[in-house]
Amino acid sequence: MTTVTPYRSGLRAGRDGFGRLLLAEWTKFRTVRGWVIGMTLSALVVLGLGLLSAAGSHMSCSKGPVEVPCPALPTGPGGEAVNDRLYLVHRSLTGDGGITARLTSLTGQIRLPDANPGVRRVVAGLVPWAKAGLMVKESTAQGSPYAAVMLTGAHGVRMQHDFTEDVAGRPGGVSATAPRWLRLTRSGDTLTGYESPDGRRWTEVGSARLPGLPATVRIGLFATSPGDLRVTQDVLGGAIAASRFTEATGVFDHVSLRGGGARGAWSRDDIGVTTELDGTPHHPGRLVESGGRFAVTGVGDVGPAGAEYAQPVERTLSGALTGLIVVIVVAVGFVAAEYRRGLIHTTLLASPRRGRVLVAKALVIGTVTFATGLAAVAVTVPVCLSILRANGNQILPVSWFTELRVIVGTAALLAATAVLALALGALFRRGAVAVITAIAVIVLPYILATTSVLPLGVAQWLLRVTPAAGFAIQQSVPEYPQVLSHYAPQMGYFPLPPWAGLAVLCAYAALALGLAVVRLRRRDA
Repeated sequence: MTTVTPYRSGLRAGRDGFGRLLLAEWTKFRTVRGWVIGMTLSALVVLGLGLLSAAGSHMSCSKGPVEVPCPALPTGPGGEAVNDRLYLVHRSLTGDGGITARLTSLTGQIRLPDANPGVRRVVAGLVPWAKAGLMVKESTAQGSPYAAVMLTGAHGVRMQHDFTEDVAGRPGGVSATAPRWLRLTRSGDTLTGYESPDGRRWTEVGSARLPGLPATVRIGLFATSPGDLRVTQDVLGGAIAASRFTEATGVFDHVSLRGGGARGAWSRDDIGVTTELDGTPHHPGRLVESGGRFAVTGVGDVGPAGAEYAQPVERTLSGALTGLIVVIVVAVGFVAAEYRRGLIHTTLLASPRRGRVLVAKALVIGTVTFATGLAAVAVTVPVCLSILRANGNQILPVSWFTELRVIVGTAALLAATAVLALALGALFRRGAVAVITAIAVIVLPYILATTSVLPLGVAQWLLRVTPAAGFAIQQSVPEYPQVLSHYAPQMGYFPLPPWAGLAVLCAYAALALGLAVVRLRRRDA
């Protein structure tokens, strides 16, 4: 007992000593008016610049010379924003059944920039994700659940459903001498896609379960073709993305249906087509039917919509970068001021275990920054989203969990930056040098990567290996391999997953703090 009790007492004293050290550092922070004002200013900057940006952002669409409100983006079964623009030739299907067809041709057209005013330039060609195939869809309403088996322009046969899900089948194209047979069956709420080279030997491509699918659905042939994305380099090395109009035509024959209600004339729906002021369809799809041969032409895409169609949630945080710079200045000052005024010796005399001094400072500045940032961001995001919607802006819907991750993650981004800046202040012991260094390793790479002044590969490299990777925590819209889009930092897409990017920043902060502790143990000032 005599040997155990002192150990426990010493352990308790150590804990109490660190608690007193934390309290002392917190007291230092809250009693220095400049630091408190600076931290408050960082919150006001996040909120103020976000409100200013939202208030100045307005959106409308044009029909000829007339400005009209933009139509709302359709949402899929999972609540995500989607593109649902296709030409569908269909019949009703009640209960179980299926459709089989042979695809003998998939061709397309791409419109190029006009060489001369009024002279259209259209060339033959298919974009990689042009699609033609078979579909079962709950209804012809945009965003309704569906499953489809199809041939694509450059990615072979695919089984896709509910806009975000994609399964690859056999690669290759199609021709009159090498047709592709497709089959799509329904059994309850399960849809299964098959492919065959000859209509006899069938291979399953994939299956999809669509819970809640009604007894009667639409079943038939479809075609669609997303824009032709071209990315060019500007004079500074950055990227400029442009999408050109395309259409795709799939030619089917040997079309057969089985199941209840799959009889009668074919219906035709140009789902999602836009119209001019006089009601004329803009870039309509079409069907040419002759002797059991169906040539289906479609425009658009069936898949998730990205940041090029509407504003993501994180656009409300335009002030976070400026607020982060204010945080850097405050965090560096929290430690550099003691070196500048010679107070570090007094601090170390009060706490001889020097490493704990920096750890306590890091916990205090990190906690204060996180709490301040969380309050600012939690107010900024919902208020700015409300203003943006009132101004006619389209907002990409996200789950409550994703929105919470953006809010909490941004606060964590600010807090990790504060710890890194504090560690740099302890390493360099000169406020100006530490502030400049922190801005150079966090803010500058982010600005260079997101302003189209660097080639895409370099921009993505910066956001993988520098502390600026932490900004990935703000990304709310995922990338989808089955959607051709300009997945670049300037569009809000980061090369690392959200939490992985934040982990990179935290690793830099931990490394810098560790180096600062080592230096402090070797030398006071």
